[in-house]
Amino acid sequence: MSAPQATRTTALHAGAWWLWALGLATAASRTTDPLLLGLLVGVAGYVVAARRTEAPWARSYGAFVKLGLVVIAVRLAFAFFLGSPIPGTHTLVTLPEVPLPDWAKGVRIGGRVTAEGMVFALYDGLKLATLLICVGAANALANPARLLKSLPGALYEAGVAVVVAMTFAPNLVADVQRLRAARRLRGRPDRGVKALLQVGLPVLEGALERSVALAAAMDARGYGRSAEVPPGVRHLTSVLTLGGLLGICAGTYGLLADTGGGYGLPLLLAGLAAALAGLWLGGRRSVRSRYRPDRWGVRAWLVAGSGIAVAALMIWANDYAPAALHPPAVPLTAPVLPLWPAVSVLVGLLPAFVAPLPSGADRAERADRADRGERADRADRAAARGRAPDVDPRMKEPTQ
Repeated sequence: MSAPQATRTTALHAGAWWLWALGLATAASRTTDPLLLGLLVGVAGYVVAARRTEAPWARSYGAFVKLGLVVIAVRLAFAFFLGSPIPGTHTLVTLPEVPLPDWAKGVRIGGRVTAEGMVFALYDGLKLATLLICVGAANALANPARLLKSLPGALYEAGVAVVVAMTFAPNLVADVQRLRAARRLRGRPDRGVKALLQVGLPVLEGALERSVALAAAMDARGYGRSAEVPPGVRHLTSVLTLGGLLGICAGTYGLLADTGGGYGLPLLLAGLAAALAGLWLGGRRSVRSRYRPDRWGVRAWLVAGSGIAVAALMIWANDYAPAALHPPAVPLTAPVLPLWPAVSVLVGLLPAFVAPLPSGADRAERADRADRGERADRADRAAARGRAPDVDPRMKEPTQ
């Protein structure tokens, strides 16, 4: 099945991208094997590179990758200076230990740093970084405005708040990139603390202007207005929604616990039914209408199903090969890549082949931007060597 060109009618449902990414994140939460976690990051990155557009939110994936690296560095720093609960015999370095009072027993600053503790911290930080990168993949692929259109009416106000929060970071990243490019064109430094401080004020000003424009647009569209609903219906909606959520939590706990399998599934189904009924009744107070709602087609099922399949196969792998998914830090052993869990992770590559292709304009703009960046890099390298770059008369731009 060849992938069509992405248009307004053939665009993939935004919820499918989020289900796919949450499936990969669920799989990442079930293992500490660095090879499997790296494979999950590679799958997410490949799909993002193949199917993202040139929209502002699509540029946020790199920021999530950098945030994941920061998380790993912070986790290693805590393990290095504050110690680790994992006992070890391979001492890397012994730091001066700060004496603490009796009420702080169990906490230490400094002391012996072991290789086992650092390896355990690396595995733990890599798992959290993979979760963040999977969420960043969904944020880069799913259109937040189209996702908001698909929410039930009862969740519309909360959905607007979430969408505004999700789109703030990508727009912030886009503003920083635009201002850094402008500083480079003017011959000013774009790296370092001083450059960051000079870029911060225009970025903050742009964020405030967008917030004011967004507030005016929301007010003009009647945001926050609701229909009159009898008090009895409102109370019944609250009871059904809260009761349904409690039933879902209790049922999920029963399914995950060792002795709760008998009541877990009935409670989960009852909670889902009550929550859906509450959402349906709560939607009656929403007076908004949907224009050309997004359709959930075959490709959306394939994309969402691939992520769910990765999560289900990884959960199943925890039953028949738990030791392969959780390499021990004590004793120190080299991690291995288990075959069948790795094959199940590769199922997540399916969206790169079945999801609609970005439009031709997006691909052309992406290629042109890469070409301009390559020419600029050649010019910078030539300037760093102390001579003026050659000029290609056909492009009238610096080239090597």
